[in-house]
Amino acid sequence: MNTYPELYSLSLNRFSCRSYSSQPVPEDAMMAVLDVARLAPSACNRQPWIFVIADTPDEREAVVQSYARDWIRTAPEYIIACGVHDQAWHRPHDGKDHTDVDLSIAIEHLCLAAASLHLGTCWVCNFDPEIIRSAFRLPEGVEPVAIIPIGFPAEGVSAPDKTRKELSEIVRRGKF
Repeated sequence: MNTYPELYSLSLNRFSCRSYSSQPVPEDAMMAVLDVARLAPSACNRQPWIFVIADTPDEREAVVQSYARDWIRTAPEYIIACGVHDQAWHRPHDGKDHTDVDLSIAIEHLCLAAASLHLGTCWVCNFDPEIIRSAFRLPEGVEPVAIIPIGFPAEGVSAPDKTRKELSEIVRRGKF
């Protein structure tokens, strides 16, 4: 029995969408998913992130040039998730920078919020950050971490069956 049926359903149905309709994302939907990302927790509430919306033809072309896969062209808009390292919490014992951890939490909040609005998303991390940094004039210290294509999935596209490890394979009590 799952005690969080709505969250479980969103998690089950969210998938890495790689084919989008040409329908634009309504502005209120875009702001809604970004607002949910804004609410994500971060270490010491530092919120070391900036989200850049890329939707003009020039901005879209820069994203396409940074990632050499044709499917990305189908997304009507992109969100470039950037980390701001000097705003992040760093663990005192070893200096571990939590920018990527905090930003990942916010991105997944965004992706689940998008799924709740029937929007598709995909994490894209295999891109040329220098193209993004230059095209969007990112200041020093602002790192493009992921590109999130966002839009309505193309007709006939839906979540594939998920293959995940069983709980018994990933959960331990006490010592390993």
